[in-house]
Amino acid sequence: MNKNQASGTAKKGLFRIIFSRTGIILLMLLIQLGSIAGSIHYLQAYLPYIYGTLIVLEAVILIYIINTKGNPAFKMTWMLCVLVFPVFGVIFYIFVQMQVGTRFLQNRLSTLRIETAPYMQQDPEIVENLWASKSANAHLSYYLSRQLGFPTYRNTSVQYFPLGEYKLGAMLSELKKAKRYIFMEYFIVEKGYMWGTILEVLKEKAKDGVEVRFMYDGMCAISMLPYNYPKQLERFGIQCKMSNPIKPFLSTTQNNRDHRKICVIDGKVAFTGGINLGDEYINRKERFGHWKDTAVMLKGDAVQSLTMIFLQMWNVEERRPERYKKYLTPKKTELHRGLGYVIPYADSPFDNENVGEEVYFHILNHAKKYVHIMTPYLILDNEMITTLTRVAKSGIEVIIIMPHIPDKWYAFAVAKTYYKELIESGVQIYEYTPGFVHAKVFVSDDDTATVGTINLDYRSLYLHFECGVFIYNNPEIDRIEKDFKKTLKKCHKVTLVEAKERSLLTKLCGHVLRMVAPLM
Repeated sequence: MNKNQASGTAKKGLFRIIFSRTGIILLMLLIQLGSIAGSIHYLQAYLPYIYGTLIVLEAVILIYIINTKGNPAFKMTWMLCVLVFPVFGVIFYIFVQMQVGTRFLQNRLSTLRIETAPYMQQDPEIVENLWASKSANAHLSYYLSRQLGFPTYRNTSVQYFPLGEYKLGAMLSELKKAKRYIFMEYFIVEKGYMWGTILEVLKEKAKDGVEVRFMYDGMCAISMLPYNYPKQLERFGIQCKMSNPIKPFLSTTQNNRDHRKICVIDGKVAFTGGINLGDEYINRKERFGHWKDTAVMLKGDAVQSLTMIFLQMWNVEERRPERYKKYLTPKKTELHRGLGYVIPYADSPFDNENVGEEVYFHILNHAKKYVHIMTPYLILDNEMITTLTRVAKSGIEVIIIMPHIPDKWYAFAVAKTYYKELIESGVQIYEYTPGFVHAKVFVSDDDTATVGTINLDYRSLYLHFECGVFIYNNPEIDRIEKDFKKTLKKCHKVTLVEAKERSLLTKLCGHVLRMVAPLM
């Protein structure tokens, strides 16, 4: 190819980007931001005349922030924004609080929870048995069931997958067995071997009369999938939706992404965990070294909760009544005591409950010997820092495995600002030297674990839609702990000296970003 041809190809590529839907959306968002900035600049020109009003309004906003419900870290960040940027901070805060879309989603999800409640009833006998086994877990069960509608189940087998490629093999096998329906909900879907292989199975199943519903987060439309991708799948008989599609309007709901990963087959089998539908998740494509990720497969009674969690999200914008009874899990009559207890749960940014963080707190607060954690991000609120350090100071072994090769430099820079305080308190931090850890795992005392989609950062704990599975007294917990120890052998232990000897630029970036981390 000569220089003129290369130049022409580059221009065509640039033209496609600028005039693509993504380019137009970005342009419109920039125009809106420019309009807000222009309005603020205009107001600043008249600042001497409205200074008194601004001071009163700023004071009112600060008092309001202090008295609202919510995490202190979010309050402090907003207060800092209002104080440092009086005009912009006040206008931006009012803009965020006046979002109509947020209230709609909150009300709609509340209605859907009421609709699904009859199919999420707690069996009182299970709770009685749990009280006799471990009262602390009975308290967690009470909270998840009574407050949020997530019951505790027995008669549920768990299979743990220590890598994405293992999960893919099992999921393909189960998808091929589908007779009635397949529900799938994923954060990332990218064209390649993994998604292409799954899609071929879904097309065959839809052709055979199996009901297939597929949902993915709207962020995929930015660079991974065409905006009309749902219509493309519908040609194959697959019902498809974008969750929270990206639109060319400034809205805080754009920040509430669907980070869940759920696959339900015939109400009998379900998968969840950190693994998305992209080739890096099965180590077929290398991005940040070896990709360490995990998932679980459930078979049995607990599948019903993940079915209902999927249907709640699917029906957010639907107006047709859902036939929930059609998708119920056939319950087993015999009790298999050796399978222990399983609680699938979900987290929403609109229910004023930090479910994922509460489950993590529960495991930390009731550990007797150890808590072992794998997480890709470490951006902690004050409550989590206090809990981690207190547990470690109490003589309980707390080990966190982090990536050695990060996917986001800024998130890694913020994470390192916590290393020194955690290590001084006795928390051991390791970095996975072969590459990137994307797993979200807590395992404790050989009898308790949770595997899901929830990272240790503000986005997962407060802003995203998430899900996970709490597991107690199930034999698969032993495999989760063995995988943690096997992974630990491939890690480098971060010393206190290393935590202190960060470059000046890394320290500066980390501490500045940490101030605004709750809004990132």
